[in-house]
Amino acid sequence: MMYDQTRAQQPAGQNRVPSERRTPGPEPLLPSSERDKVLTRLRHALNTFADTPRDALAEAESAYDEATAQLVAALAARRDLLRAAWAEEDPESPSPSEADSEEFRNALRQYREITQRLLQL
Repeated sequence: MMYDQTRAQQPAGQNRVPSERRTPGPEPLLPSSERDKVLTRLRHALNTFADTPRDALAEAESAYDEATAQLVAALAARRDLLRAAWAEEDPESPSPSEADSEEFRNALRQYREITQRLLQL
């Protein structure tokens, strides 16, 4: 099978099967419930700053630390899933099968998407 440059450059979120469509844009890295908890803590820090600035700063720092820890864990889990999709293939095989090639392309698209998102932070 030949390398299809046009297909490889398609956005990672573009699906081929209509039944697999999801909401526009990339999938969030953190579940909405976890994001909401951190945002609630951050709003609380902002709202209490005038009365207790030191406590508000401590709360904001804690929310930041929680968000970064959750993000690191989510990125590691995403990497593990991506790696599992392609790392189990036989590395001694002279050329991957068509199904393997498709899995490899899909994994590459997902690596590209997540890396580009990280670089835009």
